[in-house]
Amino acid sequence: QGIDIRHDKDRKVRRKEPKSQDIYLRLLVKLYRFLARRTNAPFNRVVLKRLFMSRSNRPPLALSRLVCALRVTRGARSRILRAGGSILTFDQLAMATPKGKGTVLLSG
Repeated sequence: QGIDIRHDKDRKVRRKEPKSQDIYLRLLVKLYRFLARRTNAPFNRVVLKRLFMSRSNRPPLALSRLVCALRVTRGARSRILRAGGSILTFDQLAMATPKGKGTVLLSG
C-alpha cells in the first residue's frame, strides 16, 4: 500500500484575461497580445501580464518616473507636466516603441 499524494496544489493558476469588462482595457490586451506574440521582446509579455492583474495587485509608481499609465489623476497630471514630463497611454507607448526599447518597467 502507498500514500495518497495530494495533487490539488500542483496546477499553476494565473489569469489568461482581465476580469474587468472595460472595453479599452480589453483593446490594450488585444494589442499587447499581438505584440508579445510577434516580437521577441520580453517587455510586451510583462506589460500583458500586468494588464491582467487586479487593481489591488497593480503596483503604484513614483510620479517622478511615471511616463505611461492606464489612467492619471488630475493632480498627478499637473505635477508631471509642471516637472517637464510627458504622459502616455499604453497604446501611444506601443506605437512609439513596439519592442519597449529605452523604457523601464517599474513596480512598487
